[in-house]
Amino acid sequence: MAKKSVKDRMSNEVNAGSMADIAFLLLIFFLVTTTIAEDKGVLVRLPPWSEEPPEVLKFKTRNVYSILVNANNDLLVRNEPMKIEDLKEGVVEFILNPNRREDYSETPNDAIVSLKNDRGTKYETYLAVYNEVKAAYNELFDGEAQKQFGKDYEFLTTPQKKSVREVIPMKLSEAEPSSFGEE
Repeated sequence: MAKKSVKDRMSNEVNAGSMADIAFLLLIFFLVTTTIAEDKGVLVRLPPWSEEPPEVLKFKTRNVYSILVNANNDLLVRNEPMKIEDLKEGVVEFILNPNRREDYSETPNDAIVSLKNDRGTKYETYLAVYNEVKAAYNELFDGEAQKQFGKDYEFLTTPQKKSVREVIPMKLSEAEPSSFGEE
């Protein structure tokens, strides 16, 4: 039997020839399986393009809840200053009109929320105002869904959601922004 030298016994080398291949395969695996989150922004369905001028609609001014955000990011609601935090409550009260005020909407179906910004309005302010208006409508949809079906709006079927939106349609009008500092 051949005698092993001390040098043969002491060699504790690891064959690293395939380590680069394994690292490369792991890199490809993680690149293929990883999803990258995309910013979606504000999802709004725009009307189709038309060369014809839009028809002039007649409506009562009492049914319009006008919101104006100026270049200083100040909020003016129906010609009165308001804080963004109070906007949701104001929209809900305007649309439902529980006290039957003469200057609020006649019915939820007639209510229109009009949003107008200045070109100098900060995007964060625009989003905060838009989110408050959407939150108000979501609260109204949930209330109507509870009244009709006994569950929240998000758990309704498509026909049930349509039924809720027939009672409280979301009528949000965004006007063309005014020039910087105009209003």
